[in-house]
Amino acid sequence: MKKVISTPEAPAAVGPYSQAIAAGPLLFCAGQIPLCPSDGQLVDGDVAAQTRQVLENVAAVLRANSMTFTDVVKATVFMTSLGDFAAMNAVYGEFFGEPHPARSTVQVSALPRGAQVEIEVTAYRP
Repeated sequence: MKKVISTPEAPAAVGPYSQAIAAGPLLFCAGQIPLCPSDGQLVDGDVAAQTRQVLENVAAVLRANSMTFTDVVKATVFMTSLGDFAAMNAVYGEFFGEPHPARSTVQVSALPRGAQVEIEVTAYRP
């Protein structure tokens, strides 16, 4: 059985998708971009500032299902420039402790709303 997970603490979906879907012990979170939950506007700043907002949004979605970053087993990072990888990775490391989840990082030509970074996660809680 699947359950829609939604919270006003993260930006509302901007299309026909859910913030997250819980399916048994798994939570599949939609990609988050650096939108401010209160006004839906893209956060100003460099990739580090955008990554911080993205991960605050991910944290809110995880909390809505009584989960934290320690429950994340896989993350996928989409970036418009891998030249910004070090800055993204430094902020990412502040949110994810040991053991780190598996991760893929992919450079893409563009992201919604002109974002520089988008992150999606899958979490597991037995």
